[in-house]
Amino acid sequence: MRISPRSLFSVLDSQTCRRRIEMYDKAVNAFVRVAPVRSPDGGAGDSRIRGWPVGVKENICTKDMGTGCSSLILRDFEPGYDATVVRLLRAQGADIVGKTNCDEFGMGSMNVYSIHGPVRNPCFMRAGEAPRVAGGSSGGSAAAVAAGMCRVALGTDTGGSTRLPASYCGVVGLKPSYGLLSRWGVVSFADSLDCVGIFGADVESVREVFGVLDVYDARDATSASVERRERAQGRWRRRVEELGLAGGRLDGVRVGVPQEYFPKEMTEDVVGLVRRALRGLKERGAEIVPVSLPSTEYALSAYYVLASAEASSNLARFDGVQYGMNVRAPQGLGLTAGQRYAYTRSAGFGGEVQRRILLGTYALSAGKFDNYFLQAQRVRELVRRDFERVFGEVDVLVHGSAVRTAPVLGERPEGVEAYVQDVLTVPASLAGLPALSVAVGEGEPVGVSVVGDWGAEEMVFLVGGRVSKL
Repeated sequence: MRISPRSLFSVLDSQTCRRRIEMYDKAVNAFVRVAPVRSPDGGAGDSRIRGWPVGVKENICTKDMGTGCSSLILRDFEPGYDATVVRLLRAQGADIVGKTNCDEFGMGSMNVYSIHGPVRNPCFMRAGEAPRVAGGSSGGSAAAVAAGMCRVALGTDTGGSTRLPASYCGVVGLKPSYGLLSRWGVVSFADSLDCVGIFGADVESVREVFGVLDVYDARDATSASVERRERAQGRWRRRVEELGLAGGRLDGVRVGVPQEYFPKEMTEDVVGLVRRALRGLKERGAEIVPVSLPSTEYALSAYYVLASAEASSNLARFDGVQYGMNVRAPQGLGLTAGQRYAYTRSAGFGGEVQRRILLGTYALSAGKFDNYFLQAQRVRELVRRDFERVFGEVDVLVHGSAVRTAPVLGERPEGVEAYVQDVLTVPASLAGLPALSVAVGEGEPVGVSVVGDWGAEEMVFLVGGRVSKL
């Protein structure tokens, strides 16, 4: 079995998707909960997404299904309310068909750190074919779209958790500009990096859902103001109108190619497909401009310090008192409150989450704060300045989404190698910029990312749509 979302796209209604979940999900393991059939909550007759079947990552709250973050500590958590992004989809008549598998609390690149088991990539399911990972942490959402189990799906993206699975599964994945989509009701990993991401079988589906979710939310302290949105998005809409592009052409569009985004870890087949995509853009009139982002080599290290530090703070709330499971400590040992909490946290958090909490706590400790956390913040500012300078010269950047195709399930890299897969995705996350991964080629799925300036989703969708048709 090999599943192609494009051939199924025109018939992906709720009934079809639920039938495909029943047929295929035992093998793929994309869904951890499936919602009962229900009538749409709303959506006027002209709503473009009315009736669309949507999967939602398990770290995004839903009032009618549990939100366990694929973690033992929150396995039975029932929030009783919808996250803002879920509420907006329901209001337009979308059908939330279920909750999708993910790495625990969004921490991972292969969707293997989950109490529900790993997600299997539906693009590699022929008889005798070695199973491949779907990518993480939003692997369940990407696999669900790739397997035709939903028309679109929501994920989250902290350092590449939408773009990497999109690349591995051959679908479209968007990480929007930081602050455009509300995070209210999304379980936090790293507040200054987390974004709600969108998966779809094509660029237009992702664009349609983005249009529904791109609204200011007063309940989200990080939501960008209406004025800032209008200023940035208006600028890029005018740029697109100024170009007056038609018939698939890209005349006048300046496409930057960062030289640092071809690391030694990138395989030859990925390099070849990225170059082919660039040639295709040039043939359609785009100007290819070599650029440099010199701070890129430090971005991955800075990201893991910052993300882990924020995670250690955010996950401190899970102590067995108010949320999730509780493991009672032995009586009569004179334990402090912190020691009692440790029994619950040691049992409830998986190994990867514990590693990141320990790393983050170390980076925030009194003797290490300046050398690690503050230094990482300085690197983040350098990364931002690199992008700011480059977007004074080009309209978008184009580069590979991942350094390789999907790894074989079970072949886990050890030590630092386990984190190298994020090397191409974390710079845009540190800078809070929009990035769209689009599948290219005909063989094993490979993604090409289109990155824009803050608020430049209109231009990113335009170029991403052209890339998808090459």
